[in-house]
Amino acid sequence: MAGQAFKSPGDLRETLKFLAARDHLVVVDSEVDPNLEIAGIEKALDNGPAFLFENLKGFPRARAAGNVLARMEMVAAMFGVSDHRKLKFKCLDAIKSPLPPVIADYAPSQQVVVTQNIDVPATLPIIKHTRDDAGRILGGGVVLFADPELGKTSDITFRRMHFRGKDYASIMINPVSHLIRVMRARKGDRIPVTVNIGASPAVMLVAGVWALHMIVPDGSDEVGIAGALQGFPVGLCKARTVDAYAIADSEWVLEGYIVPDKVWESEEAEKLGKPRTAPFFPEWSGYLSRAIVTPRFQVTAVTHREDRPIFYTPLAASFEADNMSKVLREACFYEFAQRFAAGLVVDCNIPYGNKVNTGVVYKVKKRSAGDDVLLKNLLAAVLNVSMARLVVAVDDDVNIYNADEVWWAVVTRMNTRSGIIHAPVGSASTGYMVRGEGEGAEGIAFDATSPFEARQSLVRAHYPSDSVDLSRHFSREDIARIRAQQSEWARWLAEIGG
Repeated sequence: MAGQAFKSPGDLRETLKFLAARDHLVVVDSEVDPNLEIAGIEKALDNGPAFLFENLKGFPRARAAGNVLARMEMVAAMFGVSDHRKLKFKCLDAIKSPLPPVIADYAPSQQVVVTQNIDVPATLPIIKHTRDDAGRILGGGVVLFADPELGKTSDITFRRMHFRGKDYASIMINPVSHLIRVMRARKGDRIPVTVNIGASPAVMLVAGVWALHMIVPDGSDEVGIAGALQGFPVGLCKARTVDAYAIADSEWVLEGYIVPDKVWESEEAEKLGKPRTAPFFPEWSGYLSRAIVTPRFQVTAVTHREDRPIFYTPLAASFEADNMSKVLREACFYEFAQRFAAGLVVDCNIPYGNKVNTGVVYKVKKRSAGDDVLLKNLLAAVLNVSMARLVVAVDDDVNIYNADEVWWAVVTRMNTRSGIIHAPVGSASTGYMVRGEGEGAEGIAFDATSPFEARQSLVRAHYPSDSVDLSRHFSREDIARIRAQQSEWARWLAEIGG
């Protein structure tokens, strides 16, 4: 309503109502099987509307939702940002000024508490993603570790989990994550955590990112960053069976411990006794991951909402996963550039094809000849600190939100002898893309900017497309029809006369 302050959705149910009000939610009433069918629907209609599956085969008292964050325009709208390209700057403000969580007066996620005869696979409609999967893999749970003093330090991250038993699972913890450092500091101890399923969009955006540690260092309050992003504190509640916190408005919560015991991610991998050999499930890179040995997550309680709790079913290789990881990581890349050389970088973007965890495109505005060298130093530095595999820098006249435009700059402006910068072997993320040769992947950066002194020799062509009056020759309908046939890059070139 006019005059009312904008409020971001604070939980999954509010998010679905937000999308429904904008005609961006499809409710599926027909029976849907969590075994392959949900994943098949979400992939077939990826980058489209969100889905609420009301009738789950084998789970009559539960529902499921997916593709919730599949459209970046809708994600930005959830935070009151009209231009999705500007959302990174709101994320950066949240990183700089976190809003600590609070203890909620009421916790819907604890309306039902199960501590006896726990059987997670029989209770949760965990989906199977592909026929090659090792089983039904839980990928949409936000693992929360919080310091007993609220607001001091917290870690929220999505972790892939495979329930090898009724009450225990493998839990993949990335070796560069904040949580792995907690585990190393408490070597041999059980780490109390909660796995929260169906949280607010802000929590999911923070949990989905590989943040640059010099921007979001150990000891950061990641729940506080989510609170600042959504504009109000995240409500937490004390877990019922472990010394931990849960997100009060979640749909489901698994309470338990990460224990020192090791467990294979799949039965096939355990039989082979070899890591990275047996198939597991698709990861963010788009490749089928391979099972490894991980810590074990021991469940001590299952809690959930009473009214048909909604199970969240993101696909790791999807627009939804990329959108969850994209904007806050862009904020980190942008802030790193500002700390390194304030004002040199004016914007950045992670194209979908770049796979959000592996690189970035910087838009650069050079101010003097000295920036030629400064930029190369920045590119080398960001390769070394970000686990990036590909970083590209282009001039400020290039549209960094169009892959064709970026590639044009690489082809026409990059010096192939001095403009290619390599990172040390092993500094980049392999991301299931490169195997062998010591398991290392070499990061690379392309300086596709023109030298400061050569700017005048690289002036883009400017056709008079911005001044011609098309309405003198074509109807409004004809113009719209023709523009609909143009590619995205063609429309951009028409806009600038390039």
